[in-house]
Amino acid sequence: MNEQRSLFDEVDVIYSYTRAQAIADGVLIDVTETAREAGVRFPAAVTAGLWHKYIVPDKASELHCQSTEGRLWDTLWLFRWAAKSFSGDTLFFEVSYVMKGKQMTRVQLKAVCGPGDTPEPVITIMLPDED
Repeated sequence: MNEQRSLFDEVDVIYSYTRAQAIADGVLIDVTETAREAGVRFPAAVTAGLWHKYIVPDKASELHCQSTEGRLWDTLWLFRWAAKSFSGDTLFFEVSYVMKGKQMTRVQLKAVCGPGDTPEPVITIMLPDED
């Protein structure tokens, strides 16, 4: 029998999907190393939806000096500056990405800070409709 209890100690936990499992499955992409370089103190991840839709450039954008590394850096750097004067657990901020070659697309992102697999704080950056 599973001895884990819920947050409110009401029912047995049947199954929990950990952050480590989400990273191993590719649902989240661990970007902690780059985030630390950008000045983010907590472990950080982005959702696969954000990663594949905006951080990995399309072929036309690659021709205009766009790279996954550069887009990730821009995303994390803008998050860091938005978070600098923010207090709370959910932050909305905007990043502009070059799409389809040269077209700038302004995208609203959501960053959530909460407990990881252990009580340490972690950050997850995602599209606004993700959770």
